[in-house]
Amino acid sequence: MTLIHTALFAEAKPIIEHLKLRFIQKKPYRLYQKNDIVLVVTGMGEKTLIIKKLLSQYHIKKAINIGIAGCKDKNILIGTLFCTYYKSELEALAPNNNIPYSTITTVKEPLNNPHNLKTTLVDMETDYFLEATKDIEEVYVFKVVSDYLDTTIPSKQFVWGIIEKSLKDIEVYFK
Repeated sequence: MTLIHTALFAEAKPIIEHLKLRFIQKKPYRLYQKNDIVLVVTGMGEKTLIIKKLLSQYHIKKAINIGIAGCKDKNILIGTLFCTYYKSELEALAPNNNIPYSTITTVKEPLNNPHNLKTTLVDMETDYFLEATKDIEEVYVFKVVSDYLDTTIPSKQFVWGIIEKSLKDIEVYFK
């Protein structure tokens, strides 16, 4: 089974619609499923660790985190998709040339000073996601640039739009 994780419902909505997932539950996390795909929306930051509970309920072989990230490099276009982590024994499943790799830092509070960031991207979930999925065979983290270290959370419609545009490049990993 494949687990898809997002922190925000706005990140999940285009995936839910694209895959035609059905609603399962709202608490303690939003859960959607269809066939061998389960999608969970946990909330931001440390709330991501609730995935550990979900892993005890499903036999997950692949875990994918999809979300937005701030970027310190203003030469990178808003909406650019990056892979920031992958673990797979099958080299053919490594992110292809359409998805560039980037470094990422996970922070507890929004970051607005590029001088405090050693990586290109910043988010609030990746480290927690990787901790929760450390025993999964295949793991991917995909991030879409949403801002240039702005502490304001982007609008739901904006997030939905940039995630939706990235789906064509990452949908192959859902299988």
